Amino acid sequence: MPAKNDGPDDGAAPSKSEQTRALILQTAMRLFQERGYDRTTMRAIAKEAGVSVGNAYYYFEGKEHLIQGFYDRIATEHQVAVREVLARETDLEARLAGVLKAWLDIATPYHEFAVQFFKNAADPDSPLSPFSPESKHARVEAISVHRAVLAGTRTKVPEELRDTLPELMWLAQMGLCLYWIFDRTEGRERSYRLAERGARLTARGVALSRFRVLRPLVREVHELFTEFLPGMTKALPDPAGKGAPAGDGRPQDLG
Repeated sequence: MPAKNDGPDDGAAPSKSEQTRALILQTAMRLFQERGYDRTTMRAIAKEAGVSVGNAYYYFEGKEHLIQGFYDRIATEHQVAVREVLARETDLEARLAGVLKAWLDIATPYHEFAVQFFKNAADPDSPLSPFSPESKHARVEAISVHRAVLAGTRTKVPEELRDTLPELMWLAQMGLCLYWIFDRTEGRERSYRLAERGARLTARGVALSRFRVLRPLVREVHELFTEFLPGMTKALPDPAGKGAPAGDGRPQDLG
């Protein structure tokens, strides 16, 4: 359960409720890093944070919701971190490379922690999956960054692809995230190189999309992901015909 809304964000100091929520989240992140995700309990988190177990559950329904809080915090920090590069650069490659490298910078302190809980996040049925309904807020925030990347570039982006390309760019970022988790080079140097080269290829692809003959290919790639990637589609009807269909099979709205 999220914290109570103590009023509009008018720049005032965080309320006691907000401070308590942040303390619980910070404590959880530390214990996840020290003990591992599976071995850390809500009771242990509450004890270390100096709050009651009931209070911990008031702010977060369980460990999975703590991870959602972590996702949201990373997404918010990323939104702030990219402002400078998006304000400075108009070249699409530079904008995208800056956005991807800013994400790597923010994620750096959490590398070992990410390795530990990856096996849970990789489960398509887990609320920790980046494609889960529980992760929607962070996912929407991340996609909005890529919308901003395209909106401020001098590269002409076809109107019919303005909704499709940001989602594909976010999926590419998820690929970078997966590589980063397994990257053991010093300073995750190869991940930064991948971000730069990926930005270069993406920029070239977007530039080529101005040719009408290539636009159907972009849409087909997008449809392929939305139809088959777990978490981006609604449940399909039971092939045995038992029970009502859980969904219509059409791509799920990520936004």
